[in-house]
Amino acid sequence: MALDQITILGIIVVTIGLFIWGHWRHDMVALASLLACVFTGLIEPEDAFSGFGHPAVVTVACVLILSRGLQSTGAMDALAQNVVPKRGGITMAIATLTALGAAMSGFMNNVGAMALLMPVATDLADRHQLPPGKVLMPLSFGTILGGMTTLIGTPPNLIVSGFRANTGAGGYGMFDFTPVGVVVALVGIAFVALIGWRLVPARTQAGANTFDTGTYLTEALVGDKSAAIGKSLAELVKMIGDDDAQVIGLVHNNARVSTAMPGLRVRAGDLLLIEAEPASLSSVLSSLGLSLAADTPPVEAAKAPSSAAQEASAADAAQDTIAESADMLDGEPEPGKESKKETRKDSDDKRTRDKDDLVMRELVVLPDSYLIGRSAEHLRLAGRYETNLLALSRQGRRSVKRLRSTPLMSGDTLLMMGSEENLARFANEQRCVPLAQRDISMPNKEKAYVALVAMALAVAGAAFGLLPAAISFATCVLAFMALKVVPLRNAYEAVDGSVVVLLGALIAVAQVMDSTGAADVVAKTMLENLAQENPLYALVLILVVTMTLSDFMNNAATAAVMCAIALSAAEQLHVNPDSFLMAVAIGASCAFLTPVGHQNNTLILSPGGFKFSDYWPMGLPLEILVILVAVPTLLWVWPL
Repeated sequence: MALDQITILGIIVVTIGLFIWGHWRHDMVALASLLACVFTGLIEPEDAFSGFGHPAVVTVACVLILSRGLQSTGAMDALAQNVVPKRGGITMAIATLTALGAAMSGFMNNVGAMALLMPVATDLADRHQLPPGKVLMPLSFGTILGGMTTLIGTPPNLIVSGFRANTGAGGYGMFDFTPVGVVVALVGIAFVALIGWRLVPARTQAGANTFDTGTYLTEALVGDKSAAIGKSLAELVKMIGDDDAQVIGLVHNNARVSTAMPGLRVRAGDLLLIEAEPASLSSVLSSLGLSLAADTPPVEAAKAPSSAAQEASAADAAQDTIAESADMLDGEPEPGKESKKETRKDSDDKRTRDKDDLVMRELVVLPDSYLIGRSAEHLRLAGRYETNLLALSRQGRRSVKRLRSTPLMSGDTLLMMGSEENLARFANEQRCVPLAQRDISMPNKEKAYVALVAMALAVAGAAFGLLPAAISFATCVLAFMALKVVPLRNAYEAVDGSVVVLLGALIAVAQVMDSTGAADVVAKTMLENLAQENPLYALVLILVVTMTLSDFMNNAATAAVMCAIALSAAEQLHVNPDSFLMAVAIGASCAFLTPVGHQNNTLILSPGGFKFSDYWPMGLPLEILVILVAVPTLLWVWPL
C-alpha cells in the first residue's frame, strides 16, 4: 500500500476507535479526523470544509428545523394521542404505537418522533400494568426502522444519496428508499409487536403509581432537628434500609466523605448523598427529618428551617421541604445587602400561597439538549426558570459526585420542582421531554395546519423532482420562519450543531478514502478473503459490517465510511452499485444491540431502567431478521 493509503486507513481506525470509546463527543472526533487529514497533507487546507456545503448537510439542518416546527405547533400531538387505541390488547397497542412512530420518522427527525411519543408509551405501559421499558424499547426500534423508508428519514440515507451523486449517476429520489425500507420496517414492526417486546428485560415493577426511572441520587440537608444528628453512617444505613435506600456519601464543610468511614457522626448542616427509589424519597426524608438540598449552596441551605418536615405527614413533609428550598434558589446574598432579605421576606406570603402550585416532574434530557455537559450549579435554574433540580437518575452508570456539580448527559432523568408553566418553559428551551404526563407542548391549531401543508409541499417538491431535496426543504424552512411556525429566535436553536459538524467533517474524510484508493484496498481485501469474489456474499458482508459498526458508532459516520468501500466493491465485482449502497443505508439504520448506536436508544436508557446489555435480547433477533428480509428484497428491487 502507498503511504497516503496507510495514513488514511490509520486515521479511520483511530476515528472508529474513538467513536466506540465514547469519551469524546462524535463531532469532536469527526473534526479531529478532518484536521488530521489536513495536517498529513491528505486534504488541501482550502478544501477542508467543502463538506459543509454538501446538500446532505443542508438537508439535515433543514429537516431538524422542520421537525421542531411540527413538534412545537402540536401538529403531530393529536395524531399521537388519538391513533393509539385506548382499549384492546397490548399486542395491538404496541403494534399501532410502533407503526405510528415509524411513519412519523419517515418525514421528521426520528429523535423528535420518539420525544413526542414517549409520554404516550409510558401511559400505555401504565394502562397495561407493564414496565415502561417493555413499550419504550419497541417504540425506539420502530422509530429507527421508520427512518430508512425515505430520503429525509435519517442522515445515512442522505449520505448514501450524496455518494451516488458523486459517481455521476445522480442522487436518490425521495421515495427510492421506500420499497426496501417499508418491507424491512413492516417485518420488523410485526416482530417487535408479536414477539420482541416479550424479550425485553423487565427492569421496573409493573403497576407502579409513578413512572419508575430506577434509583435517584439525591442530596438531603441535615437540619437542626434532624433525627440523623449524632448517628453514625452505619446506623443511618440500617435506619433507611427498609425503604430500599442507601447512604452513599456525606458532604461536610463542602468536603465529600466516603461511606468507607462507617463510624463517622452526622452533624447539623451536613449533606447526605442518598440513593433511593423515587417512591421512597418522601419516607426517607420524613423518617430522618431531612430536606432536599437540591442545587442550593450548602452554606445557605444549612439555614433552611426544617420544622415543617417534623410536623407534617410523610408526603406533606417532602412537599414542604421542596417548597422551603424554593425560597432560597437565588443564591447566597452578598454581605451588607439587607434589602434583598427584606424583599424576600415581603414575598414570603406570596410564596406560601404559591406553594400548592409547585409540582414535581420527571424530565429526560434529549440527545440535542443544551444541558449536556453542564451541571446544575452552572444553569442558574432559580434565576432563569424559578425551578429546582431535586435529584438525578442515570441508570446503568451510578454517579456518586455532588448532585449540583455533576455534568448532565443525554438520557439522564431529572426530578424537577417548580410551577407547571416554568417547568414547561424549561423543558421547551432546554430540550427535555416529560415522562408520564404530556403537559409541555402548547399546541396552536392554526400554525399546525400551516406546518403540515408546508411540509407536504416540500415533500412533494422533492418527491416529484421539481426541486432538489436541499432546495425544497430550505424553501419550507423559509416559509416556517416567515409564517412564524418556528419563532425566529428558535429556528437556529433547532439545528444540532454537532450533527452538522459530524456530517461536514466526515464527508470530506470519506472522500479521501476514495481519492487515495484506500477504499479499493479495503474492498479488495474483504472480497478476496471473506466474500470469495461472490457478489451475494459481498452484499451480505457489506450489510453485516455496516450494522455492526452502527451499533457502536454514529450511524451517519458509519454510512460515510462504508459508502466508499461499498462503491469500490461493486466496481471490482462489476455489479450494480445501487444494491451495495442500499445495503449500507439499511445497515446504518439498524442499530439495535447497544444504547449508544442510536440517539433513541440512549434516550430510553434511564426511563426504561436498562443496562447496557439489555438491548440485545430483542435487538439481536431483530438484526438477524433484518438481514434475512433485506437481502432478498434488495436483490429484487435493486438486482445485481
